[in-house]
Formats: sequence, C-alpha cells, structure tokens
Amino acid sequence: MKEMLTKIPSPFSDLLISVFNKYQYLIRHSGIYKATKKIRKKYDYLNLEDLKNIQQKRLKDFIEYSKKNSDYYANTLKNLRIETVADLKDAPFLEKEDIVNRLEEILTISPQRGIESYTGGTTGASLKVIYKNEDMQERFAYLDYFRELYGYKLGKKTAWFSGKSLLSKRDISRKKFYKDDIINKIRFFSTFNIIESNAYAYYEALNRYEPEFLVGFPSSVLRICKFCEMHNLKFKKTAKYFFPAAEKITDEHREVIYRVMGCEIKDQYASSEGAPFMFECSNGKMHIDITSGVFEVLDENGNDIDEGELVVTSFSTRGTPLIRYKVGDKVSISNEKECECGSNFPICKEIDGRKDDFLISKTNGEINLGNISNATKGVDGIINFQLTQNTLDKINVKVAATNNFTNAQQTKFLDALKQRFGDDMHLNLTVVEEIPLEKSGKFRIIKNHIKQ
Repeated sequence: MKEMLTKIPSPFSDLLISVFNKYQYLIRHSGIYKATKKIRKKYDYLNLEDLKNIQQKRLKDFIEYSKKNSDYYANTLKNLRIETVADLKDAPFLEKEDIVNRLEEILTISPQRGIESYTGGTTGASLKVIYKNEDMQERFAYLDYFRELYGYKLGKKTAWFSGKSLLSKRDISRKKFYKDDIINKIRFFSTFNIIESNAYAYYEALNRYEPEFLVGFPSSVLRICKFCEMHNLKFKKTAKYFFPAAEKITDEHREVIYRVMGCEIKDQYASSEGAPFMFECSNGKMHIDITSGVFEVLDENGNDIDEGELVVTSFSTRGTPLIRYKVGDKVSISNEKECECGSNFPICKEIDGRKDDFLISKTNGEINLGNISNATKGVDGIINFQLTQNTLDKINVKVAATNNFTNAQQTKFLDALKQRFGDDMHLNLTVVEEIPLEKSGKFRIIKNHIKQ
C-alpha cells in the first residue's frame, strides 16, 4: 500500500488511506471491543486487592491458553503450575531473540488467521508478532478508554505524527507533508521532512487544520514548536491534548509543546509488540494497569527490585503469547500507596527505556529514534542493530542477525534507512555476532557523536 500511495495523486491517496483505515477500525472496534471498554471503566473504582484478584484470574487463564495452543509454551511450561503471580518466577524468560528465531513455535494461530504486526522496537530488535482479532480489540479498548478520559473520540480532528512513509515526490516538491483520512478526520504528517526549510509548511498545515488532538512522536512535534517560537508564529486554535508514542517524554517536551500549541501531554506506555499498559493520570502519575498483565522489575539476578529491568506477561497477546518477556526497558517503581486522582493502580516513577535521541541528516535534519527503529519493519533476521554517527555524511550500521538476514534483507534494511537519511548519506553496514551493551547495562540503538 505504501508504494501505491507514493505514486498516485493526493485526492486518490487520501481516499485510499480513508478506506483502508475504515476497514482497520472496523476490525479493531468490533468483537469484544465495546464489552472490554465497559469492563475496563469499572476497574478504576476497585481497590488494589480486587485488582490483584482480577490479575491473578487473568494470568491463570492466559497461562492455560498458552500451554494448550502454543508448542513453545507446551514444552517450556509443561512441568509448571502457574496460578499466581509468584508462581511466574519458575517460568523461563522470553527474549527478543526467541521471538525472532522461534516465532512459529510460539504462535497459537497461523499468520493467515491473525493480524501481522511488524514492530521496530526502540531497543533494536526486528520483530514480527501475530495478534488475534480479540488481542487488537482489547488493546484498542484499553487505549481508547484512556484517551476518552481526556475527550478524545475517533472522528475528532487529530494530527498524527508517526514513522509511516506516505509522501510522493510530487507531495514533497509542493511542500505538502501530510495525507488526510477524510472519513475519520485524521491528518497524517510525515516525520521525515521536518527541517527548517520545510517547517513553515508544517506550521501552515497545522494552523489551517486546527486539530483538537495530537498523536505520535514528541520529538517531531517539539521541532515544529521550536521553529514556531523562533519565528513568533501563533496558532489560531490550541489543541486539547497530545498523546505521545515511541519516545520518552521530557520536561522540555511538556513545557515547549504546551507553551506553543496549548496542549497538555498525557502519556501511556505499551511496547508495540504487545506489552501491558501504563497510563498517565490527571495528576501526572504513571499508573501500572495490572489488569492488562504482570509487570516484574528485576535486578541482574532476577530478584524483585524497585529500579531495574522490566519483564512483562501480557494478557492481550493470545496470538503471540508474551510470558516473562524481557521488553528491553528499565523502570523505577514508586513506593507511593495512594494517588490524589483516586486510582488504586500501582505507580511507576520513571520509564528509562524510550529515548528521544536522534541522528542528523544533511537532507532531512534530525531523524529521531522512533523513525529509525521503524526501519526494521518487514525486514527478516535482525536481532538488534546500532547506528553510530561521527560525521554528517556517514553512519556505521552494526547488525546482529540470524541467517535470515540475507543479502536481499540487507538491501531492504539499507533502503529503509536511506529513505530516512537521504541518498547522500553513506551507510556502512557490518553484520556482527553481538553488539555490546553500555557500561550501564543498557542497549543503545543510537550513538550520536556530533550532537554538540
């Protein structure tokens, strides 16, 4: 579909996007969607003990389903009886490499019967997961319920900033850096072209459109806002809320975006491969939704700790079950027992995994982590990768991969990177057995040595 969108005139591409999204939304909002959203609303009024009981029942059902329908879990969990959160400690961890190398064993359904989802993953793994329809319906029920708390509903004017490549050469030459979903009133902005010479076109398109809500990469919106401040450009109408995705939110994001566009940021966390949810409340606290899964925060020896590696078991991954999955992020858990918002869900103090790092293209300016991680979508064999930039015209690309990362897949990956950085960027790709972690124990996709 992407290739078609870049070759046909805008009115027709807008219509194609609108029809495609309408079809997608019908799948996402049918089945268990309405009932799940109604049930989720009731959870906000429960005490912590009741929430834990719901979590325990859902965990038991999810484990039984996975053992019955997945060859991988039938084998790895066959001698284990997991009925409580504490029992999970006996189960092995699921690594990103397991999903890459053993997906067919892990799946509970064939890819043809599910919904394929290609994820970039900000820790560098190239992943494909398969959702059942009810997985997708549950996830959107939770996500939509959260957004609706702040007035959002499908059909209200929304500006969307994501890593989708939708523009034709004609669009770019005309400085039209967006496509419209005319049915659902969503304007999808390209995040590949936000440089100073194009920034006014982004401002004009936003100002004319007057969105009520914004969704997507905060670093992209921040760059537009900084340009507007620099040139004293004002928006006719302020947006209500901005729902970010894929990157860690900073104080600068909140302050500048609010100052320029008038909208507060309301954050949520759930990895694209299907991790459980955390939601930001009206008081600015991130609440861990334990009805959507189990969150373990562990030290290097696998012991519970307040600040450490996040390991998740996600109940809305029936197609590709995630049980004790090392999602790749580090989090800090708060000791606060109560929140002024009234929610009894536990509180996460900080998520230290999604980065707002960027690399620099002479053609396209700053390329953020969300865009870079999306370059792995649909590319087979990548376990993880790392981009290091020392000069403006060259990036060293290290890839740890399986045998599936063939010459054709390497070309596909490099083409996706070229799309982001421009044809004048030299990409030096090296396939390695392993990419070392940082001294802190974290893995970094991006190493930018020319930011200063």
